[in-house]
Order: sequence, then structure tokens, then C-alpha cells
Amino acid sequence: MASSRVIVDRLHEVVGPQLIVDRDVIASYTTDWTGRFGGHTVAVVRPGSTEQVAGVVLTCRELGVALVPQGGNTGLVGGGVPLHGEVVLSLRRLQSLGPIDALAGQLTAGAGVTLSALHRAARAAGWAYGVDLASRDSATVGGMVATNAGGTHVLRYGDTRAQLLGLEAVLGTGSVVSHLGGLVKDNTGYHLPGLVCGSEGTLAIVTAARLRLVPAMPFRTVAVLAFPTVSDALDASVSFRRSLPALEACELFLSSGLELVCSVTGMRSPFSDPHPVYLLVEMADHADPTEALAQATDSIDHVLDVVVATDLSRRAELWRYREAHTEAINTLGPPHKLDVTLPLGSLAEFIDRVPETVRMIAPAARTWLFGHAGDGNVHVNVSGLPPDDDQVDDGVLRLVADFGGSISAEHGIGAAKRRWLHLSRTADEIRAFRTLKRALDPDGVLNPNALLPPDGS
Repeated sequence: MASSRVIVDRLHEVVGPQLIVDRDVIASYTTDWTGRFGGHTVAVVRPGSTEQVAGVVLTCRELGVALVPQGGNTGLVGGGVPLHGEVVLSLRRLQSLGPIDALAGQLTAGAGVTLSALHRAARAAGWAYGVDLASRDSATVGGMVATNAGGTHVLRYGDTRAQLLGLEAVLGTGSVVSHLGGLVKDNTGYHLPGLVCGSEGTLAIVTAARLRLVPAMPFRTVAVLAFPTVSDALDASVSFRRSLPALEACELFLSSGLELVCSVTGMRSPFSDPHPVYLLVEMADHADPTEALAQATDSIDHVLDVVVATDLSRRAELWRYREAHTEAINTLGPPHKLDVTLPLGSLAEFIDRVPETVRMIAPAARTWLFGHAGDGNVHVNVSGLPPDDDQVDDGVLRLVADFGGSISAEHGIGAAKRRWLHLSRTADEIRAFRTLKRALDPDGVLNPNALLPPDGS
């Protein structure tokens, strides 16, 4: 591999002053959002165009230098930081946002466009975008495509892959592939957008995406319901999904999480008395859905209490009880975050068993559980563990596999879960992944330490 001086000089030829070598500035690019994963790099490059991205890839390929693509750096599995000294390729400057195609209900967005900017653009044109995340102000289009981000509205609109109609990307060879026409029906061979989406920057670097929009819903109602058990809350979730076509979100959290959120944020609990389990539901429609939600709630057993909000500020407050979980947990130190999916029929038992599984391995650790009840996705957070102690990770992920679940629901495999990929993918599948990697990135330039386990493991 070339010397640091040569690497810096050659990359400077490609991006000029957008090459960062200052140690203090670089620091914000080398540690992930959780604070658990950190590394080092000789430089951060900030290209401003697809051509510059291709130039960076070609240069690094020639010099034998690995790259880590990075968007808003909101990942939770160490897949977007230079854990092994890779050059960081920041895509935040790719912020082009094309005009809304009003006929098709689509737009093209650069990889550096934030989710909140995407929402604003769609809303201004009378549309909406179907994916939403708590990290909307920092999560970027490129990162969401790379990780196939899900979020709170998967129940109604699907994940990022379901919104993706085309993309522009740079392969590991430095070649640019661009297919941004947005045709809904286009059966002309392999679907590269679907392949690249969720590949965590290991096959190509996304520079732009063609995205479908969804109808804007002018009326919204949010409710938080309290239940005695997780099983009761999940039964209610099934009932809501079956009877409410306008259901947009169905989120689960527990009493311990609500208490922590209130303690950290200073908010008051939405209920006068504490309850074991909570379900947040949101409906959105062209007419007021409040009455439909009330009728559906009346038909559900074991509801201990309920609060309902229709105005914007109160809806946001109810959502804050759920969305502030991550930041509240982070105040306890770098957590181990295990974002997993379970078959819906096993979800309640899994949630009940996880705390004991953790206690058996690390008695002093604390477990925090919340997630997306409608699609089986639960966020297992464990605080009070050393960052590099993965015994709890191993125990929880093996429990997920025993239940027939997936070890990654939204944030990808990254560096954190590479060694457990075999729990969710067969040896033949992993060999197929490696074949694809060699075809699109023959020299292993793109994020070589994410997703795929090391050769021979």
C-alpha cells in the first residue's frame, strides 16, 4: 500500500480542498453514533459530484487503499467508520434534489440529502415520502439505501428498498452505473438497485437515488395504549393491522424505557399511573381517523389506559416517548445495540426471555427493549457492558436464531455482527455474496470490513 503522504497527495488531486487531514476535524468521522465503535484514518474525502466519487475510487483502487463510505454517520453497527484505517468517503456534499415528477409521484435525490429535507420537498409538492426515522435530521439518502433503512412506517409503505425505483452508483472498479428513469415496470435484466440496497457500501457507492412518493395524508391521530403484558399489546397490534387500513405505525415500548425517557428528558408520563407495556399507534388518512381508532380500541381486550392526540404538538409529544429511547439509553454509556426481527408469533416470548438471557451472562447489565410491533422488529439495547465484550451479543443473537429470526432488521451487519452472519444466512448464500463482491469490487476497495465475515471464517 502507498504511504500516507502519497495517499493524501493523490486524493487532493481529485477533491482539492475537500480533503480533510486535520485530526480534530477527522475525529467526528471516525466514531459511530453510539460511541461504541471508533477507528482512525489518514484522511476524509468529501467529493461534490459522482465524477469525483469515481475519481476517489479509482485512485484508491490504484493505490491499494480501502474506503469506508459514510453518510450522516447515524449507523449503529460500526459499518460506516474506519475501524481498520480506511479512508473515509463522506457523501454529505451530494445534496442535489431534483424537481418533483408530479405525474409519476417521484423525485431524484443525491446521496447526501437528509431524510428531513426529503420530507420537506415532498410535502411542498403535495406528496409524502414513505420512510421515517427518529434520526431524520441527520440520516441521508445514501446511507438509508446502503442499509435498506426501515423505520416507523414499514407497516404501511415498506422499507427503503420498496421506495427505490433507480439509482446512480460507483462500483469498486470506478465505473458509474446510472439508471434513474423511474419506470415502475422495467424488466430488462438484473435489478441493480435492489441488489445495492442493503449491501452496506460493499458493492457500490450510491451517489443518487430515484424514489417513489406516497399520497400526503392531511389527518393524523396518535394514541398510546397501556397493557398488562407484551402478549396483550401484540394481540392488539394484530387487531389494529387487520381492521385499520389507515394504520401507519405500531410501536412497542416498556415501562422501564418510558421511565428512563422521562428521567432524561424531563417529560412527564402520559399516564397518571405506571403500566407494564405501551403501544403507540398512528393513523393517517384523507379524513379524520380518530373515530375509527376509537372503535377499534373499544373492541380490544386488556387495555388499561389510553391517551389520544390529534393536534401536531401533542402528537409530537407522544412520539417523543418512543423516539427518545435511543438518546436516553446512550446517556448510560455506549450501549450494545442488537436490532433484530422475530416471527410475529414468537415476538412476545422472545421479548420476555431476553432480559433473563442477558442476566445469565452479565448480571449487572440492564436490558432495554422497544421496537416496531407491526413488523416484528425489536431493538435490544444492553447497557453496563464493556464496548468490546460481545458475550451478551452472542447470547442474544443465538436466541434470535433459535426463534427463526434475523440478526439484523434495519441497520445492517456492519462490523458488529459479521461473525454471526451464518446464523441468518447459509454457507451457500455467503459464498454467493462473496462472488457478487468480487464481480463488482474485484480489488476489495469498498468497505471490506463490513457485512461479510473474513475469508475462511
